[in-house]
Amino acid sequence: MRQGTHRVAITGIGALSCVGHGADGLWDGCARGPSGVGPVTRFDSGPFSCKIAGEIKDFDPAAWMDEKIAKRLDRFAQFSLATARMALTDSGLDLDAVDRERVGIYIGSALGGIAFAEEQHAAFLAHGIKAVRPTLAISVFGGASSCNIAMEFGTFGPNVANANSCASGAIAVGEAARLVARGEVRAMLAGGVECPLSQLAFGAFSMIRAMSTRNDDPSTASRPFDRDRDGFVMAEGAGVLVLEEMESAKRRGARIYAEVLGYGTTNDAYSMTSPRPDALQSSRCMRLALEDAECAAEEIGYVSAHGSSTVLNDSGETTAIRSAMGNHRPPVSSTKSAHGHALGAAGAMELALCAQTFSRSELPPNRNLFRKAEDCDLDIVENTPRKATVRRVLSNSFGFGGINACVVLGAV
Repeated sequence: MRQGTHRVAITGIGALSCVGHGADGLWDGCARGPSGVGPVTRFDSGPFSCKIAGEIKDFDPAAWMDEKIAKRLDRFAQFSLATARMALTDSGLDLDAVDRERVGIYIGSALGGIAFAEEQHAAFLAHGIKAVRPTLAISVFGGASSCNIAMEFGTFGPNVANANSCASGAIAVGEAARLVARGEVRAMLAGGVECPLSQLAFGAFSMIRAMSTRNDDPSTASRPFDRDRDGFVMAEGAGVLVLEEMESAKRRGARIYAEVLGYGTTNDAYSMTSPRPDALQSSRCMRLALEDAECAAEEIGYVSAHGSSTVLNDSGETTAIRSAMGNHRPPVSSTKSAHGHALGAAGAMELALCAQTFSRSELPPNRNLFRKAEDCDLDIVENTPRKATVRRVLSNSFGFGGINACVVLGAV
């Protein structure tokens, strides 16, 4: 990265998704597993046109933390601790052997603890303030994720949270990588966590007609770049990466998934819900990430698309990719076709997949592509993994408010 003198390694992956957990579970679920999307069971979806979601039904917090801690935390914080522990275990990083004052946390989330807040509000209306859990005030803000991780693992470095819509997780990884690159920290746990499946939050997105209404066929409802795409499928999810200074990681013999080479972020300054029709700022964001990585467009072997499965996003992203890549036509896919759209966690989950493309020598598929849309003229990895050996990948995350974030990863 140009903004620092230290190289940045990804040495650990933690992930929770409706198709599988951990590095292997997320990859296998996206590449070959059954869809995790189904009818909503968490609440009554009757009032809404959308009645499907990517629910995580096999999460047991007691498997990842002390039972007393699990009871004290809401689902958002539980997801945070679980994925952080997964990532640390996967990395093999011994915090007792490093300076904990130089290990930090950066977590992004679009909605934070909103589901728990909604639950407690219902209790308040029904039974008064005495029915509200005393942990409410310290659970609903975005920083509850990063702070609980820091307390659990005893890290004293920078502790940051953001709420940059669907770009939150990618921004967390990009900004954390800059801290490592500048030598301000030795390691960061960075990513995104999202638990958005509450009736009001879900209903708000359904009300603005952003989500798919293919309720009769949930498993194929998320159709990025397909002619019949009709909206995104909301999902729970979390992704946390361990970022380390490269030489330190090599000295301890760490397995290195990938190197963070570049990062860029821009804003459309156009609409809260719709991308700019000219895609000027999303394409500029991609070019900024390439410039930061000192990487030519022709070196990109794969683009992990934001690919939300909405009509405007997918066509706009196509324009952005073609503009940024010029005559180069790299393979493209959106894994939201498998794991749904986990809002602020999506970018981190997708980076967890990107980091694995180098060792697995294949690219994750864009599932549910039945008829490619004419306005999505890209080389799409259709429906099944594609064998490929790549050295550079680019991951896009574009969110409400026109927030764009792109990250370039490289093989080591």
